[in-house]
Amino acid sequence: MGKLIKTHWSRLILLTASTYQLAAAIHGYFWPKIFWDVLTKNLDAAVKPYPVLQSINLFFAIIALVMEWPLPLVTRFLPSVHRSIEARLVIYPLAALSALLLYQGTNAGLYYLIGIGVLFWGFCEGEGIAPEPWTLPKNPALGSRV
Repeated sequence: MGKLIKTHWSRLILLTASTYQLAAAIHGYFWPKIFWDVLTKNLDAAVKPYPVLQSINLFFAIIALVMEWPLPLVTRFLPSVHRSIEARLVIYPLAALSALLLYQGTNAGLYYLIGIGVLFWGFCEGEGIAPEPWTLPKNPALGSRV
């Protein structure tokens, strides 16, 4: 059996979350609803009459898809963005928060939280993002392949 590469596993979870968030944002344009509207009506201004929260979710979903989907354009021209675990650990909690506020995006927010946990687990064990997508990442702590 091989060793579990947590960065690849988190990539799959985060791809699922960002795809779900993209669908939730588009769905939210047609049926705007805040998840917490049972407790307070103060947040309703974020979804109607102007779709601010839906646009924020759409923005974060596209950013997450660009960071996680190994497109040659991103990996070749923006390698530091594609390989930065720290940037991911900053952006994804914000994406999870925006997804959790939108009623249609609560599952995406939970997937983001699980993906962040797995990514942080891999980060703590010294894993890195591979320079070429879906290959074995270098382990900087050991100086060898994982």
